[in-house]
Amino acid sequence: MKKNNKTLFMTELAFLIAIELIMKLTGLSSIPVGPLVMTFNMIPIAIGAILMGPLAGGVLGFVYGLTSFYDAVTGASVMTGIFFQLNPVHTFILCVGMRVLVGVFTGLVFMGLKKIDKTHTISYFAAGLFAPLCNTTLFMGYIVAVFYQIDFIQGKVAALGALNPFMYIILSVGVQGLVEAVTGLLIGGGVAKGVDSAIGRSSH
Repeated sequence: MKKNNKTLFMTELAFLIAIELIMKLTGLSSIPVGPLVMTFNMIPIAIGAILMGPLAGGVLGFVYGLTSFYDAVTGASVMTGIFFQLNPVHTFILCVGMRVLVGVFTGLVFMGLKKIDKTHTISYFAAGLFAPLCNTTLFMGYIVAVFYQIDFIQGKVAALGALNPFMYIILSVGVQGLVEAVTGLLIGGGVAKGVDSAIGRSSH
């Protein structure tokens, strides 16, 4: 049984990784919005973290982070491309490390909520919502902590009329963050709940 469970885990994880990569290759994973990118790759990360636990969420976050870091290295992403030229190590932490944490934290949040969720439904949608919110918080928070003083960011701060780092984050994210949150809530949480109910498995 343990061998079968491990095989199932690896199969499901490989399937979600494939979805992530297909979304990336087809351009379905993200939509450029000014210097930022509205990302929908949090959806498979959330689904994996909910259905398979923090480890799977972390692996899925790592894969997505690598594709994000690739965009920074190649300059496909203007903002992270500039960050990479200034500090490759911090850019790797930003692109990869933060996304790993998103997957791990989403899995842990779901596990915690599942224990107290008497409806057996709220925890799925709450975790689906948490993933994009966590991604935005960690990603933008790290930018502010490390890159806030560089000319590129300060130019954006001035253009937005932001009076402080917190205001800069709010103004930068705007509608993008709202759309990501809604898709995470409805699609990430909904798909995870539907799959779990369909296969009759008790999630981690």
